[in-house]
Amino acid sequence: MPSIPNYRGIIPAIACPFTADRRIDEPALRRLASWLAGHDGVVAVMTNGHTGEVFSLTPAERAQVTRIVADELRGRLPVISSIVCEGIAEAAEHARAARAAGAAALDVMPPHHWLRFGFTPGHALEYFQAIHEAAPDLDLVCHVYPAWTRASYSSSLLADLARLPYVQAFKVGQRDMNKYARDIQALRDADASKAILTCHDEYLLASMVQDVDGALVGFATFIPQLIIDLWEAVKAGDLKRAQAVQALITPLKDAVYGAGEPTGEAHARMKAGMYLAGVLESAAVRPPTEAPGPVEMDALRAALAKAELLAR
Repeated sequence: MPSIPNYRGIIPAIACPFTADRRIDEPALRRLASWLAGHDGVVAVMTNGHTGEVFSLTPAERAQVTRIVADELRGRLPVISSIVCEGIAEAAEHARAARAAGAAALDVMPPHHWLRFGFTPGHALEYFQAIHEAAPDLDLVCHVYPAWTRASYSSSLLADLARLPYVQAFKVGQRDMNKYARDIQALRDADASKAILTCHDEYLLASMVQDVDGALVGFATFIPQLIIDLWEAVKAGDLKRAQAVQALITPLKDAVYGAGEPTGEAHARMKAGMYLAGVLESAAVRPPTEAPGPVEMDALRAALAKAELLAR
């Protein structure tokens, strides 16, 4: 099974192409995975994230997506598979399935009942421990939700998670820049060896300059090279270059995300943008996600034309 020597760089959360009758399009998924792997600076690929329309996939389909991508990228790039479910027993089942499918690491999203009812730090630690026990040879990535949700982790809990030897990276998306800075410091103080990856698709430059190690974002399944270029400029301390790249990214970000955070419809707009850029042959999505309308398509075309990426 492939390992991830480090998480420092750009990790796209891959979109999941569908056929016209809404089945997983395996050839298109393989082409997309291989295309992403061809970008120098991409260090891994993540399956079954929100960008991959994970909530429309059955557990068997999630394992199928990971199996397809891991097989396509065998010997080239490792695959992280997200765990998205409600209970400890189910999470363990998903972890074992992802491991059997070829995942090298698991991204652990908070169970979604936490969004309604909250959670205790002890339960969060128990959840991570159960997933580790189900797949003890795989690294875990802690997926940090926005500060405004009841599934948000405190800085002290993040520090406790950073001290766990099997948690190797943090996908941080607080959407509150004060808490973002505090949490980064807490993680560095707890274990400076752990990787911190921004997942602020809509705040890329602003979030990259705050002592992180890269980005794990769905946006990178759409415009990997621009995000790699931005990250390289940030690492080099070249603010003018970073601002110039961000100036190309911003219209695309606005066309995909508008003034808000990632949503299902934003992921549909991203898929449409990938179609217009020639990355995908179809922009099909699954319900309840809705395809963009003419005004949104025009905005995507204009943004892609400005970045010289428009192919259709």
